[in-house]
Amino acid sequence: MKKRMILIAVIAGMIFTSCQNKKAELSGAGATFPLPYYNLAFQSFQEKTGISVSYGGIGSGGGIRSLKDQIVDFAGTDAYLSEKEMKDMNPVIHIPTCLGAVVLSYNLPGVSSLNLTGEIVADIYLGKITKWNDEKIQSVNKGIDLPDKTIVPVYRSDGSGTTFVFSDYMSKVSYNWKSTLGTGKSLNFSTGIAAKGNPGVAGTITNTEGSIGYIGSEYAFALNCPIAIMQNKAGNFIKPSSTSITAAAQDFEVEDMRGMITDSPAENAYPISCFTWILVYENQCYAGRSEEKALATVNLLKFMLGDEAQSMTEKIHYAPLPAQLRAKAERAVLNVNYNGRSLNGNQ
Repeated sequence: MKKRMILIAVIAGMIFTSCQNKKAELSGAGATFPLPYYNLAFQSFQEKTGISVSYGGIGSGGGIRSLKDQIVDFAGTDAYLSEKEMKDMNPVIHIPTCLGAVVLSYNLPGVSSLNLTGEIVADIYLGKITKWNDEKIQSVNKGIDLPDKTIVPVYRSDGSGTTFVFSDYMSKVSYNWKSTLGTGKSLNFSTGIAAKGNPGVAGTITNTEGSIGYIGSEYAFALNCPIAIMQNKAGNFIKPSSTSITAAAQDFEVEDMRGMITDSPAENAYPISCFTWILVYENQCYAGRSEEKALATVNLLKFMLGDEAQSMTEKIHYAPLPAQLRAKAERAVLNVNYNGRSLNGNQ
């Protein structure tokens, strides 16, 4: 009997120790735009802390719904929450994690360089320009032999932060776009081919001669797709790069970090540059979450804003946050709490 009691005590001790040593597991969902960066950064975070982070690229709209339904620890989005969305949820904090761009990729054999303006792109998606050798396109591509080929626009079928960024820019530069399609995560396109996610749009462009579509720059770079050179607000034709994307965010001053950097007036800025955010609840005590998981969430945010994670951005075709924006985001993390108790005193 004594031996049996000792054995039970040993087993109980082993179970207790196992439970104590088990690290919190985090889950998130949302934008496909930052997926390659998040995969890399989250893996590094796990190696350093032992905390696993799973992330499903289901689109910004899906990520926001999942956070609203309180079934994930964080959401990834390229579209900040509107005032209405903010009122429909418990207080949410926006933490920018890196900068990127939406680019116009095209499949036009024999054309290695292509200049476009916002007005031209609007006319393509509105069905006003249907041929690649249209005089409006030819006028900004002197000396380039554009073919008499039908243009096939490609767009997102799912609720998408990439669509939000793209349409935000288009609404700023084209009255016709603003008055018809407008700005949003999902739009009622009347012409073209729909595809799901950035990977779906990129794949459709690759397989469809004469096509053009908007995708996250990292997918275009990774697949070595041709990328249009866009005219910015200053009138310059600019390629997307870490330098030109960061230039668009240098003067961003919005305190709660809910804002866009499209159509920047900076002379060297790429015009369809953007943030991508992680959204978390300010009060981490919800849906039965433990304080341990809440602390793990805060430490993930700190890691994403730190030097190691930010240095990874340029390796996979993103851009790091400017120093002043990182400092602002770090201050925002200080507001994350667990029923009023600070989560920032421990690591």
